[in-house]
Amino acid sequence: LPVKHELCCYDDLPYEEEIIRNPYSVKCWIRYIEHKQNAQKSVLNMIYERALKELPGSYKLWYNYLRERRKQVKGKCVTDLAYEEVNNCHERALVFMHKMPRLWIDYCQFMVSQCKITRSRRTFDRALRALPITQHPRIWPLYLRFAHNLPLPETAIRVYRRYLKLSPENAEEYIDYLRSVGRLDEAAIRLAAVVNDENFVSKEGKSNYQLWHELCDLISQNPDKVTSLKVGAIIRGGLTRFTDQLGKLWCSLADYYIRSGHFEKARDVYEEAILTVVTVRDFTQVFDSYAQFEESMIAAKMETTSELGQDEDGDIDLELRLARFELLITRRPLLLNSVLLRQNPHNVHEWHKRVKLYEGQPRQIINTYTEAVQTIDPLKATGKPHSLWVSFARFYEDNEQLDDARTIFEKATKVNYKQVDDLAAVWCEYGEMELRHENYDQALRILRKATAIPARKAEYFDSSEPVQNRVYKSLKVWSMLADLEESLGTFQSTKAVYDRIIDLRIATPQIIINYAMFLEEHNYFEDSFKAYERGIALFRWPNVHDIWNTYLTKFIDRYGGKKLERARDLFEQALDGCPAKYAKTIYLLYAKLEEEYGLARHAMAVYERATAAVEPEEQHQMFNIYIKRAAEIYGVTHTRAIYQKAIEVLPDEHARDMCLRFADMESKLGEIDRARAIYSYCSQICDPRVTAHFWQTWKEFEVRHGNEDTIREMLRIKRSVQATYNTQVNFMSSQMLKATGTGKHKITKTFDCTIYITWLLFGLYRSDTSRSELAELAKQANPDEIDIDDEDEDAEDGEPDALMIFSGVIEQLLNFGSLIIYIVSLQRCSWSRSLSLLLSSED
Repeated sequence: LPVKHELCCYDDLPYEEEIIRNPYSVKCWIRYIEHKQNAQKSVLNMIYERALKELPGSYKLWYNYLRERRKQVKGKCVTDLAYEEVNNCHERALVFMHKMPRLWIDYCQFMVSQCKITRSRRTFDRALRALPITQHPRIWPLYLRFAHNLPLPETAIRVYRRYLKLSPENAEEYIDYLRSVGRLDEAAIRLAAVVNDENFVSKEGKSNYQLWHELCDLISQNPDKVTSLKVGAIIRGGLTRFTDQLGKLWCSLADYYIRSGHFEKARDVYEEAILTVVTVRDFTQVFDSYAQFEESMIAAKMETTSELGQDEDGDIDLELRLARFELLITRRPLLLNSVLLRQNPHNVHEWHKRVKLYEGQPRQIINTYTEAVQTIDPLKATGKPHSLWVSFARFYEDNEQLDDARTIFEKATKVNYKQVDDLAAVWCEYGEMELRHENYDQALRILRKATAIPARKAEYFDSSEPVQNRVYKSLKVWSMLADLEESLGTFQSTKAVYDRIIDLRIATPQIIINYAMFLEEHNYFEDSFKAYERGIALFRWPNVHDIWNTYLTKFIDRYGGKKLERARDLFEQALDGCPAKYAKTIYLLYAKLEEEYGLARHAMAVYERATAAVEPEEQHQMFNIYIKRAAEIYGVTHTRAIYQKAIEVLPDEHARDMCLRFADMESKLGEIDRARAIYSYCSQICDPRVTAHFWQTWKEFEVRHGNEDTIREMLRIKRSVQATYNTQVNFMSSQMLKATGTGKHKITKTFDCTIYITWLLFGLYRSDTSRSELAELAKQANPDEIDIDDEDEDAEDGEPDALMIFSGVIEQLLNFGSLIIYIVSLQRCSWSRSLSLLLSSED
């Protein structure tokens, strides 16, 4: 076979034959190239050239060939001619592959690595022109990276301008580059365009305000470099757009003028800012910046003066700056108050604070009060708007200008306040001012004018009507008028005022009492009682309680027993519908009346009614009073029925006390059997473990008055009562848990527990301690006749009762144990768990 090339060897013959047969097969050429991969570079390049001559449109061959050629020159000097040969290969490839972005990218990167700036730029431009626009995003990052590394920024700026026409959303990147290379003027222009574009979305997640703030910082901090924009107009435009961040924008505008050297303009900006901001935060930012500016001006002047030496003009300028700074610090509270008033001009408290800040400046105080009363809308006011009018008038009064004070009060009474109390307070203060200056007739005239019925009547709580039409029902004004009439007016005028208050139905119980006391002072007793009656008709319980107490007390003091039937009617009327909470006082007063002027049986009937009418907490005290008065009037024997009723009615705690007192009374009367019966009855509600005092008292009673049988009976009753309390399952179980300490004692066998408790109770009965106690008590009662050594008699007398008691106990305990076993089987739980479940139930 003929050989196609002189460099071919014997091993290449199969590949050469295959290529001859298929010269347009890419796979054949690729296999041949792979076979010659380790051959000399010139041989490998020759094969690539032969292949590309046959297949100039093969992307795969061109890509591999160019990669191989770039690899061959790697590490060589960029001035080597081999680089130019590789460049020529890329140019030849792009003749056929000019739509392939990968080849353009590799070529551009290869050109950049050779540091050939112009050729690289032109190559990037050719790539952008050759490739479709959808492939441009693959070229631009490389192009921009190349432009960033150029020594002069002009080329990069022009590249970025072209890039932003295609991708305007990347303007922030261009702005950052311009700031990095010091082209701040164009950066400001671009940033202003971004801020004004409402459709711009920051890729860095910045808001429009953040971009605006960056623009303000940029143009304010570099006034000498940013010349294409009107800084003042831009920042003031931001002041109208971002009203919640005014402090920073004002500071930026002032900073611009400071850096520009226009210090007076900066000072004007600060003054305008602190007079227009409406939040404390913005005011604090502006004021702190203003103070810092003044301090820096003083420091700069002092430094300049020290360097140039002392001169008179310098001293004057320095003094002027110090005075300006001191004035600024002094004005701070007033300026802050102005900010708060701009926030809410209807804040009464802040207006009062402003007046205090002008202390010692009468003209400023008058101007402040005038501005305040003209600015505040009473319907929107925060606080009491009438207090400003009153303080304004008080200022004139303190300066002895009564005519001006009266003028202020007259104007204040015509203001449409939100509440009637505000207008009433103005009228009262007006009258008090006249009283302080001893103009009594004028004070009366003012209050009579305030309470005069208007031409158009209105309900007190009708908010749709102006307060001037409703103030005639203000109790505050009427009360002051009544006090003045009592002190300065006549009896008839005062009586007319009180009658008018009652007719308007605005009186309080205290007003009624005051009216009655006034009539009583002038010896109009029946009229005073009529006043009480009118007050009673106006009010219900419990408001009428004070009126009834005063009325009944005054009536009794006045007539005593002269008009007993009328007094009884009054008491019955007072008690009709009287709540139990207030009944005690009236019943005691009623009973006292009957004791002093009526019949004793009537008094006892009142006390008996009182024991049922008062609250449960007061019944015990009422029974004590009843018993004491009955004993004093009828004797102690008459109290037996009362004691019996008290024991039936009162709860156990107080019933025990009544039983002890009842038994003590009977024992003092020599009625030992009655006393013993009372002790026996009371024992049923006295658990020996809780009420040890009762059993000790009974024991002492039997020691003094009893014998062996009575003591034995007492002990039997005590054991019976104790057994009765022990057979109550809930109580007994709680005592068991209390005895175990933690309440979690484990019971392993229910019947063992039952038998143990029963044996314990029965053994307690048969114990020597009980017998010795019984013997000791018997000897103390009658040592000559009682002998308790006979055990058989004890067994005959005591054991049947005990067996009967304990048989019931055993039955209850067996039921208790069976119930525990049932819970264990049902709940599948431990013995302690079943016991706790049983004890926590209510059944």
